[in-house]
Amino acid sequence: MTEPDPHMHDDHLAGPPRGKRPRPWLMALIVFLLITIPAGYIVISAEQSRDSGEGKEQEAAATGLTNGFPSKVQQRIYNVPVPVGSTPVYYYESNSWQTSSLFVQFRTDDRGLDKFLTKVGTSAEDLNSGTPTIAPEQAAKVGWDFTTDRQWTGTSHEKKAPQPSQRIMVSHDEPGHPVVYTVSTITF
Repeated sequence: MTEPDPHMHDDHLAGPPRGKRPRPWLMALIVFLLITIPAGYIVISAEQSRDSGEGKEQEAAATGLTNGFPSKVQQRIYNVPVPVGSTPVYYYESNSWQTSSLFVQFRTDDRGLDKFLTKVGTSAEDLNSGTPTIAPEQAAKVGWDFTTDRQWTGTSHEKKAPQPSQRIMVSHDEPGHPVVYTVSTITF
């Protein structure tokens, strides 16, 4: 019998070489990150969505005029192009199943009034003294009162649905700086 060679190993008896054993803490970290990163994005997205919805909800729940310009989209939809430089500007939007209305009040100058009336589709020549063009029930929604002794003129610009129709009242109490009151209504 021959003696075993000291340089010879029992590799063939030991099986395949062993790789590095996975570390349990590394696997736990990977699983944790795979779960928490997408969950974090979902939470952030939901929070941003909720904040956006709350702002719109507060605006919709407003019960009166809001100090500021109506959005460009609102101005375009309702055809109420508030002239640049008008101040102060107030607006209120009301919606129902059959109608939506945008109430806008602003002070401008004579040139701004002319531009506004032209863009709406009417002119200063169409402004008449006498009976208010905005109904008392509509005016009451935002606290307007056209029965006071002021220099009032008004006009109506009616269009076929679903185009917006405007009812406009103008106070000329301060010469050169008229205050415009407009209710633009869309009927569905």
